[in-house]
Amino acid sequence: RILGFINGVLGHTSCVRGTILLDMLRELHEELGSPADYGSSGGPPAFDEAAELVDVGPNLVGRMQRLAPAAAAQWLAMVEAAAGDSVTLLIVSGFRSYEYQAALIRKKINAGQLVTDILQVNAAPGHSVHHTGLAVDIATPGSRPLTEEFEASEAFRWLGANAARFGFSMSYPRDNPWGIVYEPWHWAMNR
Repeated sequence: RILGFINGVLGHTSCVRGTILLDMLRELHEELGSPADYGSSGGPPAFDEAAELVDVGPNLVGRMQRLAPAAAAQWLAMVEAAAGDSVTLLIVSGFRSYEYQAALIRKKINAGQLVTDILQVNAAPGHSVHHTGLAVDIATPGSRPLTEEFEASEAFRWLGANAARFGFSMSYPRDNPWGIVYEPWHWAMNR
């Protein structure tokens, strides 16, 4: 499984660490029932976990969120610039570890969802841009978080016009090549 991940991990980490990560990810993918070709034919690319993270503030439920240092600085600058234009940007989710990503998927499986459906919404462990610490899920008051409703918000319009100045772009536009549903709330700093 996770054939597409092998080159990514071994190309970016030491062989020993890469082998340990591969074994862990293989076990997670097997446990979760990821398709055998996930990541090698379609699906999001593989990502390493961020090596360094900094706190950027609590999310909507008070859980501290963290981002890679460069993304943290740009996120905070973007939030401040939006506020200057009377737009509120709130962080829902920042960095996610491989295990945290697996826990999100386990929770949905335990609720009776099919893994094929889940993988259209949540990338499999090792394939979420959230692992890099460069991605944020964004909300704004008056719009339900993590729904397409966000695209009708002033915050979404502001991001469309301004996010690139801070190095961010929407990760999963409509009809994206990775098979992830349209996520107007998911923005990542360009690598």
